[in-house]
Amino acid sequence: MAFGTEYGKLGDERLMELVVRRDERAFATLYDRYSRRLLNYFHRMLWSDREMAQDYLQDLFTKLANKPESFDPSRAFHTWLFSVANNMCKNAYRHQAVVREAAVHLKNGVDRVEATAGVGLDGERFRDRLDEELDKLDPDHKATFVMRFHEDMAIKEIAAVFACSEGTVKSRIFYTLKKLAERLKEFDPNALMHHGKTRTI
Repeated sequence: MAFGTEYGKLGDERLMELVVRRDERAFATLYDRYSRRLLNYFHRMLWSDREMAQDYLQDLFTKLANKPESFDPSRAFHTWLFSVANNMCKNAYRHQAVVREAAVHLKNGVDRVEATAGVGLDGERFRDRLDEELDKLDPDHKATFVMRFHEDMAIKEIAAVFACSEGTVKSRIFYTLKKLAERLKEFDPNALMHHGKTRTI
């Protein structure tokens, strides 16, 4: 138990040094530290498909276990990890266009419209509509929104993930919020910000 506590006190970059040396405890510590956040991220980015999110999470950590030397030690580990996850999502968009179209079609299905007519479903209806509109955005804008409002990542961290300026990140956030506000006029404008603070899967 003392050993586990010791590993838990190590920084991400130090743990990665140990992972490169095939230290399984260091790998397990990183997995415990980031798996839930990344599962949430993949879930939000990949059409709210929980099974796909779990598959991508497993793929990401399998890559990390098999090729730990691919980590660039000059970068912060967590921003590097999210950049890898973001690239995986971009590949999914390219190769799974059919899945995306099917997901959008299902979200617009008659059963969903009938369900949202019920009492007390405003919050659920808003989340569904927000997810629907996020799916229509450019992948970089969607990823920036999810990182900022669902993962609570700082502007500086997001800029590191995308290897772009903080100004670019701020511009994307402004553009995305403006566009979402226009498309979700039927809801309270403040709902966007409130929803950003709820992390559900």
